[in-house]
Amino acid sequence: MVTIPHIMLLSTFQIGCLVFLACLASLWARSQWRQLPPGPPGLPFLGNIGDMPKDYEWLHWAKHKDLYGPISSVCIMGQPIIILNSLKVCEDLLEKRSVIYSGRPLLHFAGEMIGWNLQMIFSPYGERFRSMRKLVARQIGTNAAIAKYRDVQEREAIHLLSRVSERPDNFLKDVRLSVGAIFLKMSYGYNVEREKTDPLLNVINIAADEFYLATLPGAWLVDNIPILRHVPAWMPGAGFKKVAERYRRTNFEQTYRPVEFVKSRMLDKTAVPSFTSAYLESELSALDSETLPFAATSLYGGGTDTVVAAINTFILAMVLFPDVQLKVQEEIDRVVGTGRLPNLADRENLPYFAAVYKEILRWHVIGPITPRSTIQDDWYGDYFIPKGSYVTTNLWQIANDSEVYEDPGEFRPERFLGAQSALDPHAWAFGFGRRACPGVALAGATVYAFMSTALATYNFTPGSEGAPKPEFFSGSVSHPKPFKCSITARSPAAVETMRAAYSEHPVEPPSQF
Repeated sequence: MVTIPHIMLLSTFQIGCLVFLACLASLWARSQWRQLPPGPPGLPFLGNIGDMPKDYEWLHWAKHKDLYGPISSVCIMGQPIIILNSLKVCEDLLEKRSVIYSGRPLLHFAGEMIGWNLQMIFSPYGERFRSMRKLVARQIGTNAAIAKYRDVQEREAIHLLSRVSERPDNFLKDVRLSVGAIFLKMSYGYNVEREKTDPLLNVINIAADEFYLATLPGAWLVDNIPILRHVPAWMPGAGFKKVAERYRRTNFEQTYRPVEFVKSRMLDKTAVPSFTSAYLESELSALDSETLPFAATSLYGGGTDTVVAAINTFILAMVLFPDVQLKVQEEIDRVVGTGRLPNLADRENLPYFAAVYKEILRWHVIGPITPRSTIQDDWYGDYFIPKGSYVTTNLWQIANDSEVYEDPGEFRPERFLGAQSALDPHAWAFGFGRRACPGVALAGATVYAFMSTALATYNFTPGSEGAPKPEFFSGSVSHPKPFKCSITARSPAAVETMRAAYSEHPVEPPSQF
C-alpha cells in the first residue's frame, strides 16, 4: 500500500509570505473577473476554499444546479473553477468550442514534477497530445480497427470463467487480472503471470496507486503555491520533492520498460503482434516515435480501470435486478443457443444486452467528473470564463437529469429500446470534443466479451447475507464497493461448454519480463 509520507511544514515566515502573495492574486482575480458564472460567496483572500468537496465531487457539485443554474463557479486563491451541470452547457462549450476547452488542469506535483503531463491523460492540448491520440485512434478507434483483438478478448473471457468454477469467491479480483491481461497483450504482446505477482503488472499497479495519491485534491501544497517547486530538496518542508522523484521513476519505468521488452522480442524474432510492435515496424515521424511509449501506456492506464469498474458494476446490477439478468440470458439462449459460448460476432443480434449495457453506463457513471481547462478567454452568454480556468464536467448530473432521462433513479434498460428510445449515454459518458475517450469501441467490446460469456454460463444471485447495497467509491474512476454474491452454474451442460472452449484455448505461458 502506497502512503503519503510526512511532509515537514515551512517556517511561519515563509508560509506568511506565500499566503500574502496568494491573497494578492485572489484579490486581483476577483476584481478582474466579476462576471464569472454565479456561485457561493467566498472568504476574503482565500475565496471558496471551504466550499471544496473532499469526496464524491459529483454529488457536491450537483447541488449547484438547483442553487445557481446549469453553470456555476468557485474561486480558490485566485484560481477560477467552472462547474458544468447540464448536457446543453457541456455540448455548447466542450463540443462546439472544443479547442478552447481541450486543456487539462495544471497540477504541478503530478504533472511537471512526476511527469504525468507527458502521459495522454494529463497532456496539454497541442501537437504532442494530438500525436498520441492519433496513434491510439488508428489502432482502437473504430469497430473495424479493434476487430484484430477479438481473439484475445474472447480467450480471456474463457480463461476467467474457467477460474470461476474453481474459485468463485475470487471472481471480482480475477476480473482485474483478466482485463489487465487483455490490455497488456494488445499493447505489448505480453502474457501475464497468473499464479504469482506479475512483474510488469506490479510496476503498473504501483504507478496507478501513486497517480491516485499525486492527484488527491489539496494533498500537495505545491499545487496551490507553484513557486514551492523551486525550493531546494534539503530545505525543511521540501520532502514532497523526494516523493515526486520516486513517483517519477515509477512513472517512467512503466512507460519505457515494456517498449524495451517489445524491441528485444523483435530482435530475436519472437515478438507477438501488438500495438507497439506494429508502430515500431513502420516509419514514424520524430514526434510519433517520442510519444509512442506514452500512447501505449494509455491503453492499459486508460482502459483497464474503467473496464473493470464497468464489468463489476454490471455484475452488481445483475445481482440486484434478477429479472433483467433473466431477460439477458433468455436473449443469449435464443440467439446463440446453448451449444457454444457467445462471441463478438453475436453482439449486433443482442439488442436487449446492448440496452442493459447502456443503462449500466447511465445508472452508475464510471467517470462521474472529468476535468478540463480553458486555453483562452471565453464568454458564455453574460458569463466570462477566463483563460486557465479549471472546468469540471459533472457527468453524474447528466445521467440523473430528469429532463434527459425519465425516472433516472430506476434501473430500466427498456428506456433504450424502441423508436422513442432515450438518449444513448455514449453521447456523453466518454467525454466531449477533442478530449473524448478514443477507446469507446474497445471498452464496449471488452465488457460484452466478459459479460455475455459469464451470463451464458453462470447465474449471479445475492449471497447468504442478502442483496448487497449499491455503494460506490469516490474517485476519478468510481468502482463498486466490495460486495458478495453467489455464482452458480446455470446447468451442467453450460459448464461443459465452457470447459470445452477452454481446452481449445489454454492459457499461454507467461512472458519473461
